[in-house]
Amino acid sequence: MAEDFRRVADRVAAEIAAGRLRPGDRLPTQRAFARSHRIANSTAIRVYGELVRRGLAVGEVGRGTFVRAAPPSPGHALAEERTPEPETAMQAGTSGSAPTTSGAPAINLELNYPVAEGQSELMAASLAGLLRPDVLEAATRPAAADGTPAAREAAASLLARGGWRPHAGQLLFAGNGRQAIAAAIASFVRPGGRLGVEALTYPLVKAVAERLGVTLVAIEADDGGLSPDALYAAHRRAPLSAVYVQPTLHNPTSVTMSEERRERLAAACEELDIGAVEDTTWAFLAPEAPAPLAARVPARTVLVDSLSKRLAPGLTTGFLAAPVSRTSQLAEALRSGAWTAARFNLEAATRWITDGTVATVEAAKRADAEDRHRLVRRRLAGFRVRTEPRAYYCWWELPAPWRTDTFVAAAAARGIAVSPGRAFAVPPYAAPDAVRIGLATPPVEVLSYALRTLAEVAEQGPPGRP
Repeated sequence: MAEDFRRVADRVAAEIAAGRLRPGDRLPTQRAFARSHRIANSTAIRVYGELVRRGLAVGEVGRGTFVRAAPPSPGHALAEERTPEPETAMQAGTSGSAPTTSGAPAINLELNYPVAEGQSELMAASLAGLLRPDVLEAATRPAAADGTPAAREAAASLLARGGWRPHAGQLLFAGNGRQAIAAAIASFVRPGGRLGVEALTYPLVKAVAERLGVTLVAIEADDGGLSPDALYAAHRRAPLSAVYVQPTLHNPTSVTMSEERRERLAAACEELDIGAVEDTTWAFLAPEAPAPLAARVPARTVLVDSLSKRLAPGLTTGFLAAPVSRTSQLAEALRSGAWTAARFNLEAATRWITDGTVATVEAAKRADAEDRHRLVRRRLAGFRVRTEPRAYYCWWELPAPWRTDTFVAAAAARGIAVSPGRAFAVPPYAAPDAVRIGLATPPVEVLSYALRTLAEVAEQGPPGRP
């Protein structure tokens, strides 16, 4: 019966939860498992499938099935609260393991939320004026998708870069950057349509596309970013409606497109008659980068950005700078998706931008990112790591014979969570054996320990290696 295989899977899950089966351990072959549990081979197959479905195991072709790292929990968002003090961490490193809480990784290098020293005090000072009853009354009223005149002017100044500045009539607002991306994609691509994306792309775009019924088409990228030639080739195979791209500090590889590459990509969008969703969420870390696509093909580009990385993820605002011809369509997408920004958030964002709070915090985070990048160069020297001095993440191509899920599991066994390459790959089965390491969340001392530990894990090789 169906319940039988689930009960067997429950027992294996209990073994994993109790630590008797650890991340990276190889499970018996399905035939051996069936014999030891006195079940049919077909039932064993269903048990292993159930373990994979629950995220407790991963199968690797030709190598077997392994216990994998536990999926991230909401508690990881406050990794500092669960991270050992540096002295404790160093002691743990010498004993071969790191402390964990309830079996979950204690150091989270998946989530990537930079926090600058003193930013909360700056933000609080900006909000003091909102506490006046008359101001608060206005700030708690509903807001339209195009916000307020003050918010539009503030957003225009925030998004200006490389000699380009959107005008107020182009600006719309969402609750956060993810909602801005969803609205932009929905405005360009109908259900069943095709959206070009870098072969390694922001994981949320994959989820948004699935929800909207949009087919993602992987576009080859190289050391210069998304390839315009590959975009032409993909469009010839079957027409694309738009392309989603991160020209500055691409996540996860941190590549920044050159001026020449951006010009070629803009020309391709014009010639192919397709739109562009340009994500500049991390571009504040590289203010010297070339002007955005929105400056080159303004009639075809919707630029999206947010405050989540600049300031904090909990109280944020998403921005869309769109062609005036598309603002009505985008506003409707925002309203129908319930993605419009709250008026209070708009008022807070406007104050933070206009009084210099955002600029001050951005500068502090740029310096912090460079400090953390120096740790990457020192701790991961000798490995194939792609990153850039301003980036808050790096892309690590694992040395053979490591496989991604086995490495993720081995890192989790040492108390460290990293992002597997398949989370970014389109399609997931085409993922290289690589991981993304988020550098922003833990304290610098703990990050240093984590990077050193990951280097040790990589050098030791996978479990069971002859």
